[in-house]
Amino acid sequence: METSLASWQRFPHRRPVASLLLAVVACELVGASGSVFTVVGLASWYPSLTRPALAPPNWVFGPVWTTLFALLGVATWLVWRRAAEPGARRALVVFAGHFVINVAWSGVFFGLQSLLGGLVVIAILWLAIVVTAVLYYRVTPWAGVALLPYLAWVTFAAYLNYAFWTLN
Repeated sequence: METSLASWQRFPHRRPVASLLLAVVACELVGASGSVFTVVGLASWYPSLTRPALAPPNWVFGPVWTTLFALLGVATWLVWRRAAEPGARRALVVFAGHFVINVAWSGVFFGLQSLLGGLVVIAILWLAIVVTAVLYYRVTPWAGVALLPYLAWVTFAAYLNYAFWTLN
């Protein structure tokens, strides 16, 4: 009888399209969970802030995050396909932990309306993304490379968070 872990490791090989869709949808859903806090902040608090010069219009964030979460899903699927290889499970666990930090940023910045708290969380998030990208790269280089647009966007978001903090 096959163990559930062995079955889970083989799923992306037996059903590549289904497992890819599962990975992407899971990343989209986890990523979207932070929007609970964002919607509340966007409705009242956020518009009252002085905006940095490079702040894009609000409509840009949805498509960018949706695209980035899809890339995260693809990267995670690539690592998941190699789950039996050394370092893959650790990389996936670190990825899951990093996603908790990602959602926490929305909760702190928009939910608690804390610009300084958001800055602290996004600095931790940035480091977690770097660690995740390195671990993913070690498992399969394409997975690590797929996280680079995400790292670039979070770098920009960190600048925005810092600029909001200094202006407000």
